[in-house]
Amino acid sequence: MSDNVIRMALTKGRLEKDTVELFENLGFDVTALKDKGRKLILPIPDKNIEVVLAKAADVITYVEHGVCDIGVVGKDTIMEHSGKYFEIADLGFGKCKFALAGKKGVDFYEGYGVKTIASKYTNVARSFFESKGMDVDIVKIEGSVELAPLLGLADGIVDIVETGTTLRENGLEVYEDVVPISARLIVNTVSMKLKKERIEDLISLIENKLQEKTNDKKNIC
Repeated sequence: MSDNVIRMALTKGRLEKDTVELFENLGFDVTALKDKGRKLILPIPDKNIEVVLAKAADVITYVEHGVCDIGVVGKDTIMEHSGKYFEIADLGFGKCKFALAGKKGVDFYEGYGVKTIASKYTNVARSFFESKGMDVDIVKIEGSVELAPLLGLADGIVDIVETGTTLRENGLEVYEDVVPISARLIVNTVSMKLKKERIEDLISLIENKLQEKTNDKKNIC
């Protein structure tokens, strides 16, 4: 990778779409990103940026190991997969939350027995209950975590909640919010030194545009 090029790892899906929209609003040439086909490495030629499309956890891996200079990834992934990098900015999109949920009408905190929690995000769940001083058993679920309390596998779940529709349709409800989530910009520690000026210029462009957007919303309100 050339010293003149900034390589960005971008989480596929919703964050990819929102980031491309942000770059387009900044006036970047996002033609290749909009017409990508099956390509996974795409140029933003007018800004000497190379975009790598990847799964969320891999974004962190690529940035941490220095094959990508910067990355866009959800706070949920950052919390679950710790690593050595700088978390630079909250991009303000991809908003949702981690929440503790379970069967509707049940008092989760009732009783003194050890609760069983199902989650895809076992580290997040463990940290949440440790902060409460609670001893829990945690079961990792890869698929629809909502099934766990319905089948009697768990007393509750810790999962990402956006609208809560899936919970409601399955007779579940949020017991307690854990932490808000949004997209974050992360930077490789070495790249921040070697490409400091270019990376800081890009971050400033992004932050200024996000601030403009925030101000516009305030003016509308």
